[in-house]
Amino acid sequence: MEMTGWIGGFGIWFVVFLFTLTVHEASHALVAHLGGDDTAYRGGQVSLNPWPHIRREPIGTVIVPILTYFTSGWMMGWASAPYNPSWGERHPRRLAAMSAAGPVANLILAIVAFVIIKAYLATGAFAAPSNVNSGGRLVVASPGVGDGSILHALAFFLSVLLNLNLLLFLFNLIPLPPLDGAGVVQGLMPGTVGGLLRRLAANPALSLMGLFVAWRVFDLIHAPAFALLLKALYPGIVYT
Repeated sequence: MEMTGWIGGFGIWFVVFLFTLTVHEASHALVAHLGGDDTAYRGGQVSLNPWPHIRREPIGTVIVPILTYFTSGWMMGWASAPYNPSWGERHPRRLAAMSAAGPVANLILAIVAFVIIKAYLATGAFAAPSNVNSGGRLVVASPGVGDGSILHALAFFLSVLLNLNLLLFLFNLIPLPPLDGAGVVQGLMPGTVGGLLRRLAANPALSLMGLFVAWRVFDLIHAPAFALLLKALYPGIVYT
């Protein structure tokens, strides 16, 4: 059985998912700490150790990702890094930097995955798949590589890493509470707009509505962004 079969696929997805969430939240926590708010630092979240993040959000980091994988074939979930709201009000620019840190970390991870994939494509170790989708393989091991080769697992790992981090980068920058984009706008425009976003974020019902609207917006921007990604990966191939 291929290494990235059903069980292997779940293992790779969960490792990538947990690593991605950990890097995202640790980036928020680190920038807040550097900016003078040690709330997340005292909770142990300025760390690439996933345990402090799991301990804070066990449902979003473990239970929901597992359930969504076995129902849809890909993982959804959430994590969070606490901060002091009064610190954010006193230092709006630092709040903006802290809010942007998570999506920027996702962008960096996506770029790293993209560069590694392109390097393996250049050597001939990887090849373009016959078909692609935004939740699956973006690249495969070249024909002739044995089924047990680590390259099969690596291709799938990098596909998930690139897909997931592109998704999180785009989604989290939508400027609607409770997403990071709202914190960025709140910090850059601390007056009327920032105050409105702060009040919306404080209302659970409105935050839930914000997530729903943000997902609809994401549907509109993800398809063209994914098409651009494929064009960058495979300039001479057209996927339909």
